[in-house]
Amino acid sequence: MASVWRWGALVLLSGLVVSGCASSDPDTASSASGTAGDSESLVVAVRIAAGSVSPADVRLETRVGRPIEVVVDSDADDELHVHGTPQHTFAITPGAGQRFRFTVEVPGRVEIELHHARRTVATLLVRG
Repeated sequence: MASVWRWGALVLLSGLVVSGCASSDPDTASSASGTAGDSESLVVAVRIAAGSVSPADVRLETRVGRPIEVVVDSDADDELHVHGTPQHTFAITPGAGQRFRFTVEVPGRVEIELHHARRTVATLLVRG
C-alpha cells in the first residue's frame, strides 16, 4: 500500500511540475522551464530589479544550433555574457522586453551570466 501512495505522489508531483512550467503567453516564457517562444527557440526570461536577478543559475538543456533567446526586463545597465562557442556579449539597458538571440555550435556546458551583477542566470547543457 505504501508503494501505491509513493507512486501516486510521484505522478501528482510530476503533473504539478509540468503544469507549473507552462506559460500561456509565449513571449513571457518561464525561465525555469526554458519554454520555447516558437517551436524551435529556447527562451529564457530574465528580470533585473532593485539589485535582484532572477532566475538564479537555472539548469536547462538544448542542442547544438538551436536558437536561444534571452528576454530581459531590467531597471539597470548590465552586460549579458554567453560563455560558449562562439561567445557572445550583449549590452543591457533599462527597459522591458529586450531580446538577445544566439546559437551555440559546440556541445558542452554554457553559462549565461550578468557581468555587473556578477550572477549566473542559466547554465545550459548543450547536446550534439
